[in-house]
Amino acid sequence: MRSMTTYSRDGHSGSGSGAFTPDGCSVEMYARLPENGETAVIAAAAPPGATLLELGAGAGRMTRPLLERGFAVTAVDESEAMLAKIDGAPTVHAAIEGLDLGRRFDVVTLASFLVNTADEAHRGRLLRTCARHVAPGGCVLVQREPDGLHQALSPGSTWSRGAMTVTVVSLEPLEENVSRTCLRYDFEDAHWTQTFVSHALSTSRFETALAEAGLRLDAYLTEDRSWARCLPHRP
Repeated sequence: MRSMTTYSRDGHSGSGSGAFTPDGCSVEMYARLPENGETAVIAAAAPPGATLLELGAGAGRMTRPLLERGFAVTAVDESEAMLAKIDGAPTVHAAIEGLDLGRRFDVVTLASFLVNTADEAHRGRLLRTCARHVAPGGCVLVQREPDGLHQALSPGSTWSRGAMTVTVVSLEPLEENVSRTCLRYDFEDAHWTQTFVSHALSTSRFETALAEAGLRLDAYLTEDRSWARCLPHRP
């Protein structure tokens, strides 16, 4: 039986200098981040020059390299401060859930593990937005937490990404497959934390969520199943 617990973003927070988004992301920190191989996955799965709707674009760490690869990107984010960092692409200041631009795109991306929200209703709204905006014959590319990620992390775990070091400050299990995690991001000149709740979606639960939103799995694009290409269920 599925848990009936409802998690909201009220429990998400961040610390450090500068502005923060409603889910605890530091605008300045995310503006510093380079892309992390995501655009290569997208480029291999999408037709050249495709129209692309980037949901949750943030400060543009993926937007810029996607533009450089020739995609016609429209970037969506709920944070005006994040979108202000993006040049060269039309931007839409809006929450993803409930978004309806009245047009469809060759490719829709939902990255940054947004699908791993611990709020099932919110997950459904995110995926329905993807389905609502993908063109016939197009695809939705979803990034999810790699299988086994929660089991591999523990307080004190650390890794580097360019000039940034990430440390797991705390990892608190809330119920089966749901955890509250606090991460610290250290740069030479600045430090931030972010606390968030996430659901480690099993493959079957992820695929069920897709189906409930009018999508079906076409293929996993990476060995760790962290990227999936999904197609719309349409007659």
